[in-house]
Amino acid sequence: MSSGIVHDVVVNPNIIEMEYAVRGAIPQRAAELKKEGRKIIFCNIGNPQALGQRPISYYRQILSLIEDPGLISRERQLRKAIASSVRDASLMMKDDVLDKAEFILQKMESGMGAYTESRGPAFIREAIAHFIDTRDEVTSEEGVYANPDHIFLTNGASDAVKSVLEMLIAGPNDGIMIPIPQYPLYSATIKKYGGVQVNYYPDEDSGWSLERRALDESIQAARQQGVNVKAIVVINPGNPTGAIIDERSQREVISFAHENNLAIIADEVYQENVYDGRFVSFAKMLGRAPVPLFSLHSVSKGFYGECGHRGGYLEVRNAPNIKGTSANFIDILVKQASVSLCSNTVGQVLTYLMVTPPAPGSVSAASFAREKQQILDDLYHKAETIKEAFTRMEGIHCFGRIGALYLFPRMDRLPANTTDFDYCMQLLDTTGLCTVNGLGFGQKPGTHHLRIAFLPPAEMLQEVLPQWIEFHNRYVNS
Repeated sequence: MSSGIVHDVVVNPNIIEMEYAVRGAIPQRAAELKKEGRKIIFCNIGNPQALGQRPISYYRQILSLIEDPGLISRERQLRKAIASSVRDASLMMKDDVLDKAEFILQKMESGMGAYTESRGPAFIREAIAHFIDTRDEVTSEEGVYANPDHIFLTNGASDAVKSVLEMLIAGPNDGIMIPIPQYPLYSATIKKYGGVQVNYYPDEDSGWSLERRALDESIQAARQQGVNVKAIVVINPGNPTGAIIDERSQREVISFAHENNLAIIADEVYQENVYDGRFVSFAKMLGRAPVPLFSLHSVSKGFYGECGHRGGYLEVRNAPNIKGTSANFIDILVKQASVSLCSNTVGQVLTYLMVTPPAPGSVSAASFAREKQQILDDLYHKAETIKEAFTRMEGIHCFGRIGALYLFPRMDRLPANTTDFDYCMQLLDTTGLCTVNGLGFGQKPGTHHLRIAFLPPAEMLQEVLPQWIEFHNRYVNS
């Protein structure tokens, strides 16, 4: 008979110590207030469709067809039945949508409910390689062609990050350089796998540019502490800063990595979100330099915003050999992927659609381009609206070009004995606006920031921004 006593259990202390601010105390408080009936505007996370962004019609129509293939023949029969009718055929799915869905189903072979090859279907990896080559303007004379066998489909970019870091962190002295501020996935994952977080600081006042001196100081300080630094993370465009890394800074990182035998982990999930700048991939800048590069992309961000479908890819260049074995990094990644059998198939298909948009001149091309541009224009307008509001808040400064889905203003006039956490919590309680305080991403000692995702509908921003301005100016002068 059971005594009813539940015994204590010892768990991995690294997991207990992990922190993830975008789902931390402030969003948890926001959820409590929402249960109490308060109107809450969740700007703590890059989750576009949760704040009203409509899915791209082309993507969702194809997904509906491949999940229920019988719809394809019924849709074609319907088109024939009303071909001579006066009814508006524009409400039906277009022929190229039906053709694309049929092609995907043919290539998937076993349908959407079956496992695929561990690294993802070959036709999707080949399409990703072509997308990369086209994006980077690779030719036989310039650049390096992407290898489909070095591409892995993943459950969002987050799983790709975890896979790479899990392999690189082989002991408690292995370190990973990350930009401060950073997306807390990196700090949490390094903590989970028992590695050492090595901070480096982009120059905020210069638009978050990367300076070689800062990189050298960071790695030298780590090595003096006995840390074996193995990789450097770059996020472009930045999260939480939204800053776009310029080509000079990219060259600095590549040169630094080469001279210090480091791998580069290039988080490029926001490459569509550049608005007033230009995205250049690290793969393009790397060229033939012999530096290991792990590049990440995802369907969660961009103009697609398909966060919940968890699709993404990892591309590897210059994969290193595994010390003490005959294996290559690719071999171990394949083994690692095999343990999970495969990533989810809906995410795989969305990743395929991300890299194969409607061909120019096709039936769906114009409506697809219109939806895409509308989303990106709306995001940029909302970002500018919030930045303009900052000019009416005392002691607020926001640096860098607009990128990704975020702004990361610095607050230079907080009252004594208060922090950015206190500010964000009080902002939530007063206005219902849920942000994340800067310390949740890391920041230079003595500075205070917050991150806001510029995702709410424009009319919602028009309502809450005057309240924020009033709250801020009262708070900093209290």
